[in-house]
Amino acid sequence: MRDMIKKDEIIEKLLNNEIKLHEIEKFTKTVDEAVNIRRSFIEEVSKTSLKHISNYSLNMEEIIKKNIENPIGTIQIPVGLAGPLKLNGEYAKGDFYVPLATSEGALVASVNRGCSVISAVGGATVRIADDKMTRAPVIKAKSLDHALEIKTWIKDNFKELKKAAEVTTRHGKLLKIDPIIMVGRYLYPRFVFTTGDSMGMNMVTIATENALNLLTYKTGAHEVALSGNVCVDKKPSSLNLIEGRGKTLVAELIIPKKIVEKKLKTTSKAIVEVNIAKNLIGSAVSGSMGFNAHYANMIGAIYLATGQDEAHIVEGSLGITTAEEMDGDLYFSVTLPDVPLASIGGGTRLETAKECLEIMDAYGTGKVKKFAEIVVGIVLAGELSLMGALASGHLARAHKELGRG
Repeated sequence: MRDMIKKDEIIEKLLNNEIKLHEIEKFTKTVDEAVNIRRSFIEEVSKTSLKHISNYSLNMEEIIKKNIENPIGTIQIPVGLAGPLKLNGEYAKGDFYVPLATSEGALVASVNRGCSVISAVGGATVRIADDKMTRAPVIKAKSLDHALEIKTWIKDNFKELKKAAEVTTRHGKLLKIDPIIMVGRYLYPRFVFTTGDSMGMNMVTIATENALNLLTYKTGAHEVALSGNVCVDKKPSSLNLIEGRGKTLVAELIIPKKIVEKKLKTTSKAIVEVNIAKNLIGSAVSGSMGFNAHYANMIGAIYLATGQDEAHIVEGSLGITTAEEMDGDLYFSVTLPDVPLASIGGGTRLETAKECLEIMDAYGTGKVKKFAEIVVGIVLAGELSLMGALASGHLARAHKELGRG
């Protein structure tokens, strides 16, 4: 039985540091009551009104179990609709309307124009080239020779490590441990899994920990950290650009010359030159790992709408855009090697995220591959539209008209 205290008394105790923010639920009947008290406390401390943060329809009783700590309410981000987006995928076939959460004026309009071009040519080809999730601990050997022995042991005993990892999960499968990077007497073995319809970071972390317990017991290695940054999670990485992480996605289409001129107001040759000068040479000379115009815009907007882990937007920003002229027509493609996402679990269980996924029929078990193909399709649409705007000189005008109102 909770020991109930009046709201004013709890706030007074918070102000006097007699109660911590995370302890409020101990003294209230419901989570919503605790949320209200926590919000009233910060309103008093900050001398501000949180009338908009206080309005929400999400179920805080459920959210506090897995999604947030010390809640005070929710934020609202405008959600726009792009489409129809016509796709010729293995899992996503037909026309889709795609929800995008953003406060950047002109983004949805630009993506929508790209969707129109894609539909005009009969749809884009979208494919999943690879599918995996990684966790790479860092372990320390006693010496250089010991490190080499451990590296050999990992290779020779993969089946034992696989069994130890997979006993922790019904859905995760350990595919390989590669690369095994060695720096002095430190070792960074990269555990590579498949994770089903969930994004899988928690799954592979737990599985890797169990395998690591076996590894250290058998070899005498010292575990320094369960994550050694070779995963590479939530950071831009050339390793992920090359090896891939999450879903590796590719989309392509061929646009006839007349449609390029009519809908994009430019030429295939101009788009090819912009791609070479901006996305390839410009990215290279700046040291960028994203050889593209703005993948992060579309990845960010669809991630926020559908409850994905927003920190993975940095991974989704990696990738390469290619453009080629073919007798006046335009071949255009996007390749995203590192797109972690899910159709179940995590933030997808939030009511608004579930609704956005359901708009695309991409919520629940068995839907993550369909969702992934829609994601790469919407990135293709947004990338194509911006490249057309740059090639035609219309970028500033569009932002002036739509971004500034």
